[in-house]
Amino acid sequence: MDFNVMNVILYIAVILLFTKSFGLLSHQIGLPQVVGMVIAGLVIGPAIVSQFGWSFQGIINPSPAEMDALNAFSQVGVIMILFSSGLGTDIQELKKSGFASTMIALGGVIVPVILGTAAALMFMGGPSAMFDHDKLLNALFIGAILAATSVGITVETLRELGKLNTKVGTTILSAAIIDDVIGIIALSLVTSLNGGGNLLITMLKIVGFFVFTIVVGLPLRHMFRRVGDLPGKHRIGIFALSMCFFFAYCAEEFFGVAAITGAYMAGLMLSGLGNSDYIDRKILVNSYMIFSPVFFAYIGISADFSGFTTRDLVFGLVLVFLGCIGKVIGCGATARLVHYNHQDSMVIGCGMIARGEVALAVYAVGAPLIYYGADGTLLGLDPLVPTILLVVLTSIICPLALKVLYRSQGSATETQTPQSVEEAAVTDNSFVDMTAKEGGYYDEWENV
Repeated sequence: MDFNVMNVILYIAVILLFTKSFGLLSHQIGLPQVVGMVIAGLVIGPAIVSQFGWSFQGIINPSPAEMDALNAFSQVGVIMILFSSGLGTDIQELKKSGFASTMIALGGVIVPVILGTAAALMFMGGPSAMFDHDKLLNALFIGAILAATSVGITVETLRELGKLNTKVGTTILSAAIIDDVIGIIALSLVTSLNGGGNLLITMLKIVGFFVFTIVVGLPLRHMFRRVGDLPGKHRIGIFALSMCFFFAYCAEEFFGVAAITGAYMAGLMLSGLGNSDYIDRKILVNSYMIFSPVFFAYIGISADFSGFTTRDLVFGLVLVFLGCIGKVIGCGATARLVHYNHQDSMVIGCGMIARGEVALAVYAVGAPLIYYGADGTLLGLDPLVPTILLVVLTSIICPLALKVLYRSQGSATETQTPQSVEEAAVTDNSFVDMTAKEGGYYDEWENV
C-alpha cells in the first residue's frame, strides 16, 4: 500500500520532534533555527543514509504518495511564511527609507542574479547553454535563489555590537525588505516564462495580478479595518488566512504568478492595520506549530544525493561564493555610489549576505516548475544542495564579517542618525521587530 495516513501522522510527529530539537541546538550555537530545521530533514530522511548502502533508509522513508501529503503540508507552510512577511512589512517605513535603500536593494538583486545565472550556464555547457530555453530558465531560477536576503541574523549581530540603530543599520533593514519584494517579483517572472511563454504576455500577467491585488485587496483592507473594531475579534485571523489562501490560488492559477507572491501581497494588503499584529500572532502560532516545520524538514527529506558528484559540490561552493560576492558588490558598491563611505558600504554589503527561509521558499516554489521536464527528467542543474549550503554558510559568514569590519574600526564610532523621539521609538520597536522577524519567527515558535 503506497499511502497510509497513520504513517503520515507518525512522520509529522517525528518531524516536529527533530526540527524543534535541531532548531534549538542551532540557536544555541548562534545560527538561525532554520539551519537546524533543514539539517533535521536531512538526518531523519533517506537522503544521506541511503548513500552508504545500508538497509536502513532513514528514520522516515515515505512512499511517493506519502511524500505528496508532506509536500501539501509544506506548501501551506511556505504560503503562511510569506503571508506573515507581508503582514510585517511596514509600508510607511518603506516610503521613509528613500532612494538610497531602494538603489541598494536593486543592486543586491541584480548583481547576484546575473552572477548566479552566469555560473549556472557555465556549469551546463558554457555560453551556448543560454540558447537552450530550458537551461536558460534553469540558470535564471538559480540566479533568483541568490536574490533573497534574510536579515534576522544581521539584526542580532548589529544589536550585539551596538550598531542596530545607526544610519547603516537602518539602511540594511530597509534595503532587505525592498530586496525581498523585488526578489519575489523576479521569481514570478521566471516561473511565468516556464513552457516558453511570451515575455510581454508574462509581464502583462504580472501587472494584471498587481492590479487585481489593488482592486480586490483595498476593499478587503477596509473591511478588515472595520471588523477589527467589532466584538469577536478573535475570528479575524481565520478571515485573514482565508484571504491569504485565496490570493495565493488566484496568483498561480489565473495569472501564472508564484503562489507565495499572492500570499505576500495578501499580507501586504493587511499590513499596518490596528489588528495586523494580532493577525500575525495567530498566523505564527498556526504556522510554526506544524506547517512551517514540515516545510523546512521537507527540503531535507526530499533531497536526493544519489547522483551527487564532486562537480555538484564545486558548483555549490561556487554559488555560495558568488552569493556572498554578489551582495557585497551589488549592495556595497551601490551604497558607495549613493554617498556612503567605504567602511559603511562594506558593512552594508556584508550585512545583506545572509539567506534564510525566503531562499528556501524560492527553491521550493520554482524547482518543480523549472528544472524538471514533463517526463520528470532533470533538464539542467538541481540547486537543492547549493541552496542548503547557501543558507548554512552565509548564516555563519555574515556575522563573522560584520564583527571583523567593526573591530577594524577600533575606537571609531559611527554617527547616529538624527531622530526625533517618535522616530526613535519606531526604529527601536516596530521597524526593528518587523525586519528582525524573519530570524525571530523561531523565537516566537519557542513560546507556542
